[in-house]
Order: sequence, then structure tokens, then C-alpha cells
Amino acid sequence: MNFIKREKLIASLLQHRDSPEVKVLTGVRRCGKSTLLAKYAELIEHSGVPKSNIFAKRFDAFDVPIGYDAKDLQSDLTHAIAQAQPGPFYVFLDEIQDVPGWEEVVRRLHTRQDTDVYITGSNAWLLSGELATYLAGRYIAIPVYPLSFAEYREYRQSQGTNDSVDSLFAQYMMFGGMPGLFVTGLPNEAKATEMLTAVYESVVVKDVVQRYGVRDLSTLEKLTRYLFSTSGNLFSVNNVVKTLKSTGIDVTHATVDNQIDALEKAFIVYCAEQSRIRGKELLRPQRKYYPVDNGLRNLATGFNGSDRGAQLEGIVFMELKRRGYRVSVGTLPSGEIDFVAQRNAEKQYIQVTLNMTEEHTRQRELAPLQKLDSAFPRLVLTLDWYSGGVTSEGIVITNVIDWLCGLMSC
Repeated sequence: MNFIKREKLIASLLQHRDSPEVKVLTGVRRCGKSTLLAKYAELIEHSGVPKSNIFAKRFDAFDVPIGYDAKDLQSDLTHAIAQAQPGPFYVFLDEIQDVPGWEEVVRRLHTRQDTDVYITGSNAWLLSGELATYLAGRYIAIPVYPLSFAEYREYRQSQGTNDSVDSLFAQYMMFGGMPGLFVTGLPNEAKATEMLTAVYESVVVKDVVQRYGVRDLSTLEKLTRYLFSTSGNLFSVNNVVKTLKSTGIDVTHATVDNQIDALEKAFIVYCAEQSRIRGKELLRPQRKYYPVDNGLRNLATGFNGSDRGAQLEGIVFMELKRRGYRVSVGTLPSGEIDFVAQRNAEKQYIQVTLNMTEEHTRQRELAPLQKLDSAFPRLVLTLDWYSGGVTSEGIVITNVIDWLCGLMSC
């Protein structure tokens, strides 16, 4: 099995090494958190830290006893610390949410001198409740997502592929970037269906049904597939309730809201809410939802490749999330901007389109950006290679693959 390098995430962990905060890695199941943590622990050992000063445990592993709880963890840690040599002690707790009462153990670890703590989990509940109370302002959240296109491309090239960058992107758009898809070779539709279905079912059962006590599994299944297959469209709870009721499912607005909230907390879907750029503030802003990985969208549609524009939009949205932006949908009195991306004092307005070669498409995509008098950057991302440049108004048009790679040419 091949290891896919994730150098930016490793660099982020190294940046916070030996800081007093607890490092919390969160993300959807199977996105690579466990492998990342294990490789980082190896790196710490190879830097000269004695093996006795590293405590690493994965709590969803087969060899963890059934019923393992906080007292067991405290006992194991106490024993390991007693065997350690003088110097910093490193603790890696993977899928810690499976251990009842773990928050108190982590809080005690945080008070111990020269102890560097890293934990992972697959649910936003990890950063709520007692942990947030115990460690308010004393932890660093490090989100982990499926592979970016840049990571996927680098990995495939390291394996000696001769595929063009366009071919690589077509594969990435179809199957997504879940690391498990690629470590044993390039996936086909059957392999992608099997693996992504396993990811989906694991998230739904462990992080939604069990964690939040959702009983109506049939409605949850239909709602999730609806969110996946219609990603990029403004979402209306009223319309969903009507659609489900038309199929014979008696569902309430509260049920839909609660189930979507649970899916968001499981990191399997993310939302971009409307924000008014001009005019009166929206009283009831609508939202767009995007799956964490484009492969899940195509799983929901049977890998038929439909609505590639919405797929591209989802890939750009998740890349903005990777880069640390808060993302909303920009609304104007007449018109919409796909994404308003903000990171600290930085802001940019982004349109996403498959191509700009047709004049009417070009005018349609530029029009909302031309209405802005903001000094912040305005950008159009497109799959075609022929429309790049800068308009007279300063709007930058660039190929989306270049942008995803973080390069002017790729």
C-alpha cells in the first residue's frame, strides 16, 4: 500500500509542535486523519524522540477492548509516562470520541508539563460540550479534508503516470479525492462505488444515527442523496418537505433541519449561506450545500457525469475551505456571485463556469462582478484554456486547474 504525502498538513502540525494547545484534527471518516497522525508520530520519533516518550493509540482498532473507557485510558497513560525518559512526552489519540469520558483525561493531559497532545475525531461534537468548556481557548482545530486536486496530481505523478493534467482532473472530478481510493491503484466505477458507499454508510450510522439518535433512516437516506445530487442549488426546506411528502414520506420541517445539522456535524456536507452584497440584509437567507468530496455527489447520481458545472463549483468550494476561507453566496438586487471568500481581512469574489468561449456565457459570468465597486479581487475560474486574462475592469479570468494547483501554469 502506498502512502499519499500530505505535506501542507504535516507542515501545519509541525508549526504547532510543542505548543501548549491541544491539537484537534477533525474531518469526515476515511479522509486520511489516522494515516496522517501515524506518519506524524513516526516523524516525531525519527527526529530523535525516544519511542518510550510517544503514546499512540487508535480507539477504533480491533485490539482495543470492548468497553474501554476514560479510566482505562488514564491507566494506560500513567503507565506509559512512568516508563518515559526525561524530556517532552507526545500523546496521539486517534478517533478519541469512541472513549466515554475522554474529555477529562485530555484536560488533565493539558495541565501536565512538557506534554504535547494530538487528538482526532470524525464529528463536530468533538469540539463542543465538555471539551470546549475544559479547553476554551486552549486547543487548535486543524481540519482535514479529502485530497485536494494538487495532492492527487502530485501523487499520481509520483507513481509515474503519463496522463495529461486534463485527464487527471477528469478522473478527480468523477471519483473525488478520498485517499483510500488510490493507494491500491486507479479506481474504476465499481471500486469507487464500493468504497464511497462504505464511507457514506459509516458516517450515517456512526456519526449521525448513533450520535444523534436519528430514527428515521429512510428519510435521512433520501435527504442525503438529495443534498448530494442537487449540490450547488439554493436549498429550500419547504421544497424538500413537499418533495418527500409527494413520495409518501411524512416529514416535518424540524426533522429536515435536524438531520441536515447532523450531517454537517459529521463533516459530510458543508454549506454556503447567502449574504447580501448590496441592498437590505436578507431576513431568511437560503443556503447551498456541497458534499465534502465530489465522488459522493457522483455516487448519488450513479456516476453519470451529469451537471459538470455544479461539480466544478463544489470542487472550488471545498478548495476554498481547505485554504481557510469562510465562504458565502453573494446576492445582488439582480444577480448572484457564486462565492464570496473571506479570510481575516482578505476577501475575493469568485465566479465558476465550465467555459468562457461563448460570448453570451462570458457576459453572463462577468456581469455580476462588473456591478461591484469593491477594491477586493474579482475572479472567474473556468475549465477552458483559452479565455485567460484580465478585463478592462480588472477582473481576472484563469483556468481552474491552474488555480487548484496554486500555480500560474500547471
